[in-house]
Amino acid sequence: METDINMEYGKLDVNVTSELDNRPIPGATVRIVSENEPERTLAQSVTDSQGQTDEIELMAPPLEYSMAPGANKPYSEYTLYISAPGYETLEINGAEIFPEETAIQNAKLLPLAEGEPDSAELFVIPDHTLWGDYPPKIAESEIKSAGSSSEIVLSRVVIPEYVVVHDGPPTDSKAENYYVKYKDYIKNVACSEIYSTWPLAAIQANVLAIQSFTLNRVYTEWYRNKGYDFTITSSTAYDHKWIPGRNIFNSISQVVDEIFSSYLSRPNVEQPILTQYCDGKNVSCPGWMSQWGSKALGDQGYTAIEILRNYYGDSLYINETEEISGIPSSYPGSSLKRGSSGDKVRQMQRQLNTIAGAYPLIPKIAADGIFGSKTEEAVKVFQKVFKLTQDGIVGFKTWYKISEIYVAVSRIAELNP
Repeated sequence: METDINMEYGKLDVNVTSELDNRPIPGATVRIVSENEPERTLAQSVTDSQGQTDEIELMAPPLEYSMAPGANKPYSEYTLYISAPGYETLEINGAEIFPEETAIQNAKLLPLAEGEPDSAELFVIPDHTLWGDYPPKIAESEIKSAGSSSEIVLSRVVIPEYVVVHDGPPTDSKAENYYVKYKDYIKNVACSEIYSTWPLAAIQANVLAIQSFTLNRVYTEWYRNKGYDFTITSSTAYDHKWIPGRNIFNSISQVVDEIFSSYLSRPNVEQPILTQYCDGKNVSCPGWMSQWGSKALGDQGYTAIEILRNYYGDSLYINETEEISGIPSSYPGSSLKRGSSGDKVRQMQRQLNTIAGAYPLIPKIAADGIFGSKTEEAVKVFQKVFKLTQDGIVGFKTWYKISEIYVAVSRIAELNP
């Protein structure tokens, strides 16, 4: 690859699984070309037994471009061609690479019927919302009225397994509905609306705002009560920007995995707060969070809750729910590690063994309810495969990642482990 003294480098990981059963696809070819030179292959990689490529290094603009609004696009764009024998080719235009960041492209390939010709599926990634031109949010009240019994459906705050995303404004009946896992939705939106290069506290504050807004839509059944068949839209005038097929970024993904069950509350208000915001550059929004402003406060050392209270007021606080749909059971409340024992350990061991059937690098272990050295080693390998801290301890992030992958490969949540 040619070098450019004005450019820096970011990294790309590609994970390839089957659309049919979520199992990894080994031997898939990933070819990368520049948006400016579509005929020239810049990099090529083949997935391993876990359906993963080696880390691919790609050129990106200087880091400073994403640190303040300016005239220079802060990311590079690439086209990815992902193919495997017996599967439909996937083409992704506009994958974003930031300097000093690891981008993650999750690719699901559709199996071809015998004799069926390959017709590539195409995703075109539009401009990032901080760079492109998108309609500003139409103001709403942050707390929805419960005056009519039909307006509030849920009795408690629940993290849904899926949200149904309408890819357009609410009244566009031709726009497609997508069923998206909740965490994947939050990661996609955050990567579409803020830069992954920002301070950790700014990323956390924005993720919390996105989660709380989304859970308000879920809790109030906002669109279903208006006669629509979806949870939320991809229109920035009404909700958040969600982009089908886009890549995400490791720094944002890690934050979501740590705090996905959190949302924002006010005293004596049951529903999550509809935390609206704007970019703070092209649009100003008094009383709402400014995204660029949150970045500036993060630079000054503000914590996530201090950033949020700066915009939404001192009564705002971070709440959390243990009601999480689509998983075998909730986190036990404390870490499982060597020396732990009991039913939760046994359940985790069984799930790891199911996952090992799809990810052969992970060793199978005795599901005896005793967290010994072999279980610790299996956990470490799982953590390595799924880019977690390899400490052999099943904390909050590892517990829910095991649950997520187990459900994905088995397609059945064990309700009575």
